[in-house]
Formats: sequence, structure tokens, C-alpha cells
Amino acid sequence: MSSETAKPKVATIWLDGCSGCHMSLLDTDERLVDLVNAVDVIYSPIVDPKQFPEDVTVTLVEGAVSSEHDREMALIIRKNSKLVVSLGDCAVTGNVPAMRNAFKTTELLDRAYKENAAHNAKHPTVGLSPLIEKAQPLHAVIDVDLFLPGCPPPADAIFTLITDILAGRETQVTELTRFGR
Repeated sequence: MSSETAKPKVATIWLDGCSGCHMSLLDTDERLVDLVNAVDVIYSPIVDPKQFPEDVTVTLVEGAVSSEHDREMALIIRKNSKLVVSLGDCAVTGNVPAMRNAFKTTELLDRAYKENAAHNAKHPTVGLSPLIEKAQPLHAVIDVDLFLPGCPPPADAIFTLITDILAGRETQVTELTRFGR
């Protein structure tokens, strides 16, 4: 019986973000095949598990923490992941989701669901996790091991980061994430 080394378990998730970082990950094009062959993708928007798994090697987290659900997921991710990567400006700084921080959550909900509604002007009662008062970067809620800024980070930077992690190398992606690259 052969003893194969288990592949690293990789998870990706987006919290309050636009999925642009995941689109940039897909922009690694044919290199994505090499990555997928080197790891077990056990949780992502394109995988259908209902619960975040345990014993994850690395989790790439896109998006800010803006709701109670986001906060709960962040805590679960940290508990179940060896390495957590804050992927993209929303996760790193709060970015666009944090633009709402100048307003109270009740003002936001009233504007979205009452003031702009032609019919049935009321807050939704199902399907919307309660918003936390201020959208926050991921590191404000959990410890983060690596930060990859960008809106979105370039595909080359994401690829380099992942391959460096898999090879056990200290990553140097800052040259790949400068504005205008």
C-alpha cells in the first residue's frame, strides 16, 4: 500500500465584497489547473459544502466583515485554518463596504428598503443577516497571517502568494501589488 502525502486543504470565501478577488484568482488562467492539482479545494463559492470544514491549510478571505454572519464566519475560519489570508482591499482595509460607516445601520436599511421602494416598503424579515454597526477589515475581528492588497489583487500576485505558501517560502508579493500594475 503506497503512502501518499495529503494535499494541502485550501478554502476560499467572500464576506462583504464583490467577488472581484475571486475573479482575479480565476484570471490565473491555465496556472489554475496546476494549483488545483496541487491542493484539495474543500470550500469555496464553487464548492457546495454547507459548513466550513476543519483542519484547513490556508483560507483566502475576500471581503469586509459587515454583518453578524460575516463575523461568525470569520471566527470559524480562524479556528479551523492554519493560515488566513486577507485577500483584497475590502478584507485588508474595509474599502468599499466601509463607506457605509458614516451612517447608522438603520439609516442604511431605511434608505434601501423603505425610501426607495415603490411597493412593500419594509425591512426584510428573512434572508438578511443583521448588520454590525461598522464594516471592518478582517484583522479587526480575527488574527490574519498574510495580507494581499489590491482591488482586486492582480492574478500574478495571487498565484505567487499561493505557490509561495505551498512551497513553504516567505512570500514577497508587494512588488506585484503596487498601484498601476
